[in-house]
Amino acid sequence: MRLDGFGLLVRDMGTMVRFYRDVLGFEIREAEDTSNVYLVKDGTLFLLYGREDFERMTRRKYEYVEGLNGHSEIALYVDRFEEVDAQFARAVAAGATPVLAPETEPWGQRTCYIADPEGNLIEIGSWNRPYESKDLA
Repeated sequence: MRLDGFGLLVRDMGTMVRFYRDVLGFEIREAEDTSNVYLVKDGTLFLLYGREDFERMTRRKYEYVEGLNGHSEIALYVDRFEEVDAQFARAVAAGATPVLAPETEPWGQRTCYIADPEGNLIEIGSWNRPYESKDLA
């Protein structure tokens, strides 16, 4: 099997599509008023599923965490430490919830955390080198 993408079950599709498209730069593949929306970031498929539609399709009821969601994170990478700070400030100014301001960790990564409008955690991090070489050290 290959990883094709990943998804979130969302309460407010329009708000979430606008956040991922306008704040984080994901490319949208269809209208934001559909029940399942496909977005793409750097070649990775990112799916937003409407909670009610997904429950209807699977004939099941699910429980959802409210507030900050500590079940998972989405990790985004930038090439330079300065970009972590700049992207954090830009995202917070555009409506992201600040979770952890940028800091350089003891293991050498500069990282920060924000949350999307429904509380899903998003990390923005850097090893201060281009993405293509970040895992080679």
